Amino acid sequence: MKKMSTLINAQKRKHKENASLRKSGFIPAIVYGFQVESQPIAVNERDLAKTLREVGRNGVIKLAVDGKTVHVVMSDYQMNILKGQMIHADFLAINMKEELEVNVLVNLIGDSVGVSEGGILQQPNREVTITVKPSDIPESIELDVSKMAIGDTLTVAEIRETVDYLIVNEDDYTLAIVSAPRIEEEETEATGTEEAETPIKDE
Repeated sequence: MKKMSTLINAQKRKHKENASLRKSGFIPAIVYGFQVESQPIAVNERDLAKTLREVGRNGVIKLAVDGKTVHVVMSDYQMNILKGQMIHADFLAINMKEELEVNVLVNLIGDSVGVSEGGILQQPNREVTITVKPSDIPESIELDVSKMAIGDTLTVAEIRETVDYLIVNEDDYTLAIVSAPRIEEEETEATGTEEAETPIKDE
């Protein structure tokens, strides 16, 4: 179970205040969902960063809004890529007794047999969508790829029965592939080109 965060205090805001809020160390945000009317708010940037380090990107956060404390998850956010700063956040108020859908990061662990033989490990999809109770949301899902050989593919179908929550994605949703080394493809293409360019001698 994830560690529950300390309380984050939110303040009401007006849309015209966004620029001044950011300059003073606050992040414009919105809270909506279970027993909460959609409301623009602002949260302290340092407090939010500290809390996310404690509970993770999908962790449950306690948010004090207008004298009322609600449980929320951060459903979306926007970043200033150049500055590496969060500039807006969406908080979804949740019922702790009901399951919800969340996207969870997939981490590949282990040294693939195929990679040691020259193959290339690829990760087409870095997240899966799961249905789970808020208190049981995993920070990430770790998948061992050490036994994957060249040509092997790891899909949701192969892990669905190994986890304690429902994976929403289809069975053929691909999580990892070990492809053949590119050098073989390049050599094949080069050989084909040479054969095509070799003139046929008249007898």
